[in-house]
Amino acid sequence: MQASSKKEWFPQVAVFNVPQEAAMAFPHLQQPSFLLASLKADSVNKPFAQRCQDLAKVIEDFPAKELHAIFPWLVESIFGSLDGVLVGWNLRCLQGRVSPVEYSIAMEFLDPGGPMMKLVYKLQAEDYKFDFPVSYLPGPVKASIQERVLPDSPLYHNKVQFPPTGGLGLNLALNPFEYYMFFFALSLITQKPLPGTLHIRTSDCAYFILVDRYLSWFLPTEGSVLPALSSSPGGPNPSPAPRTPTMPFASYGLHHTSLLKRHISHQTSVNADPASHEIWRSETLLQVFVEMWLHHYSLEMYQKMQSPHAKLEVLHYRLSVSSALHSPAQPSLQALHAYQESFTPTEEHVLVVRLLLKHLHAFSNSLKPEQVSPSTHSHATSPLEEFKRAAVPRFVQQKLYLFLQHCFGHWPLDASFRAVLEMWLSYLQPWRYAPEKQAQSSDCQARCVSERWAPFVQENLLMYTKLFVGFLSRALRTDLVSPKNALMVFRVAKVFAQPNLAEMIQKGEQLFLEPELVIPHRQHRLFTAPTFTGSFLSSWPPAVTDASFKVKSHVYSLEGQDCKYTPMFGPEVRTLVLRLAQLITQAKQTAKSISDQCGESTAGRPFLSWLGFCSTDTNGSYAANDLDEMGQDSVRKTDEYLEKALEYLCQMFRLSEAQLTQLTLALGTTQDENGKKQLPDCVVGEDGLILTPLGRYQIINGLRRFDIEYQGDSELQPIRSYEIASLVRVLFRLSSAINRRFAGPMAALCSRADFLGSFCRYHLTEPGLADRHLLSPVARGCAARRPRGPRLSLRFLGSYRTLLSLLLAFFVASLFCIGPLPCALLLVLGYLLYAVAMTLLTERSKLHHL
Repeated sequence: MQASSKKEWFPQVAVFNVPQEAAMAFPHLQQPSFLLASLKADSVNKPFAQRCQDLAKVIEDFPAKELHAIFPWLVESIFGSLDGVLVGWNLRCLQGRVSPVEYSIAMEFLDPGGPMMKLVYKLQAEDYKFDFPVSYLPGPVKASIQERVLPDSPLYHNKVQFPPTGGLGLNLALNPFEYYMFFFALSLITQKPLPGTLHIRTSDCAYFILVDRYLSWFLPTEGSVLPALSSSPGGPNPSPAPRTPTMPFASYGLHHTSLLKRHISHQTSVNADPASHEIWRSETLLQVFVEMWLHHYSLEMYQKMQSPHAKLEVLHYRLSVSSALHSPAQPSLQALHAYQESFTPTEEHVLVVRLLLKHLHAFSNSLKPEQVSPSTHSHATSPLEEFKRAAVPRFVQQKLYLFLQHCFGHWPLDASFRAVLEMWLSYLQPWRYAPEKQAQSSDCQARCVSERWAPFVQENLLMYTKLFVGFLSRALRTDLVSPKNALMVFRVAKVFAQPNLAEMIQKGEQLFLEPELVIPHRQHRLFTAPTFTGSFLSSWPPAVTDASFKVKSHVYSLEGQDCKYTPMFGPEVRTLVLRLAQLITQAKQTAKSISDQCGESTAGRPFLSWLGFCSTDTNGSYAANDLDEMGQDSVRKTDEYLEKALEYLCQMFRLSEAQLTQLTLALGTTQDENGKKQLPDCVVGEDGLILTPLGRYQIINGLRRFDIEYQGDSELQPIRSYEIASLVRVLFRLSSAINRRFAGPMAALCSRADFLGSFCRYHLTEPGLADRHLLSPVARGCAARRPRGPRLSLRFLGSYRTLLSLLLAFFVASLFCIGPLPCALLLVLGYLLYAVAMTLLTERSKLHHL
């Protein structure tokens, strides 16, 4: 590499030890095993920066013959082992803010134009192959290959190697680029996060940034040619298209030819587009990412996809006749709810897939205006432009649909589902990543979905409709009082309520539900048998001008021809939307009740209760909720989210205010006359209140709750955390002794009808005991069996708050030169005045009630 052509990645300095220098001085003594052993020793003894510098020097100076022996070890040392035992460089936890030096070195080394890719291209030029164990592939693919059934994906064609006699397991013979990308993609799944790394932000990690760089490099949104590759001086092109060896492997049916096959076949046209020589990297990268990240579902489903009966099922509809022709149809998926593979994606996994989808939308939408329509493309169109048109429907759509359904059905009902939700919404809105979006203004008309996206909506109808129904099922089982759950409902409603989108979905459903018409000439107009020597693009069917036929083909290819489709704007889904609207209304009322109660518990508390002279309410109220933790601002946000979500749902499904009001009244969700919370729905039985099914539903979803309060003897309630346990027990014994000794005189005083009797009743009887609503039948029985007379309670003196208030009062009095005894007398006098005032107010309120 010339210094004038490109900047050196590392300075050219002497970094090798004596054995390596000797080996370089005597080429005939070089042995790969010695180089590998030396690098392994350096990986233990040298710091990270020095190791990377040495590796860059080795890659630059050594020929491919020596480098091919260290390549598998180097890839494993970077990305970790496939079984997850070796961590490697731990790229998923490496952040620039935490370890800036290591982060910068690792990113430069693994950059698409860095030393590691130079090593890949150098080995690619010599057609080296590396064995990759089939046992580490995704479950359905692994089981299929082990059953001697070749997957449909061209990624596995001509690569399966049977073990020799006595050998163990099957292997894939991969070229260096494929081998590197297999390890890179699988490290997202096989490498488990280390303890203490759960709070790392995924978008700041080296792995996430590398995925973005590889996508931008190999799937460019600008230009029609991939970035040029640098060759070593005087050497061959370092990245030729891989040559395909023959492989005796049986499979069901004929396979789709691919871009990869196109460029590995012996085509010697001297006028070929130079981009066609490098397009295989783009297809390989996309196939590897999709196969490793999205290919997780049940083996039964995969076998159903592979069976010839499933393929004929689609062909019978497409051709309207019993035909044996093999078309490039997508396989059928009737066993969509079959047993799922035991695979649960992580939030990081979902975020990386979302990054892939966003880039694919930008990649596909970067077509030139005159090339957007498939009917306008010509032979002059570059292979990369053709690939942009076919990337999403050919490689991504089917597996993404299965992946999303798996997540919708198995993800926990908590706020972490937001990652899956945003991935889904990103795929549903390709217009957000179109080039013209940058030039749009912020007015209302700019946010209207253009008619040019109607074909995308129709070709992805199930992504919009069936997954929307799946989200409704989840939303009906979540606590919408939670701000995070309310935000998710708001996000979905806002996306689907975009102007013109609901009309596009409705139009797609109408096209699908149209009666089938057998048109004989469709067979000749739309589909032709693929040529065996052509490429994936040359065998791609021409444009389907019949929109109804295109929508039905999409639905049947994903769900099977005998699927039972539920229209998104039909009565069944409308009923679910009405239920969700009811829950939103209930959640708004519950959030307001919680907010009001929190405000009352703070503002309505008497001032003297802080000094310990008034009884403090020790009874519980609503159960813990994140609204209580985040305060009034969170209540306001929740109310805004739910209000806007309800508005968007009413726009989409044309719900009237009269319908919402009627359904709200039917479920008894209106507030009472005081605007307070209501009890769960229940009926009165012999032993008290009995919950109805609606009441159980309200409690489970957090819509209503019983007031949890202590209804026994206040003197015998458990000792609180703010009380001194030993002092409370001593005060209880003292007050009990006084009550036994002076029970008669206290009863006589309380029975008097004058002011003295009222004063004693205020202090010696529990206020409101007779009026307390006892919900428990046990508590009612105990209260009836054990009537309580007048008694003295000294428990308030055992509170830390009371003692601290008294000490504070004595301290303030000492500042004004008031001694302890005068201060105590002043406190007693002040309390007597307060007690007299409260006695008069209590008597007056009793007279009003009479």
